[in-house]
Amino acid sequence: MHELAITESMVATVAEHVGEARVARLRVQVGSLAGVVPHALRFCFEICARGTVLEGAALEIDEIPARGSCRQCGAEIAMASFLDFCRCGSAELELLAGQELRIKHVEVQVQTEVQ
Repeated sequence: MHELAITESMVATVAEHVGEARVARLRVQVGSLAGVVPHALRFCFEICARGTVLEGAALEIDEIPARGSCRQCGAEIAMASFLDFCRCGSAELELLAGQELRIKHVEVQVQTEVQ
């Protein structure tokens, strides 16, 4: 399950950038053709976040549908796999979206000192 390695890297990257601040919410984008299972990513996140500044943070996953552009006719189509064909019959598709795997937003909790 490569989602575990991906999640470990994601948690480490966020923790490094926020320092001691507690993370309240983490939003990631996962393309439908990225080869990552969102459910597995969510499961791994709970495990990888334990004991870090991300523990207890909400993980929001935006699933990005795959879209391609036909190099023959210029049509833009929804794609279910890398082996799809355009309505015109061409297999020459340029992927426009669907391979994303990125951290989109990190929300940290503001900590105030009580005197």
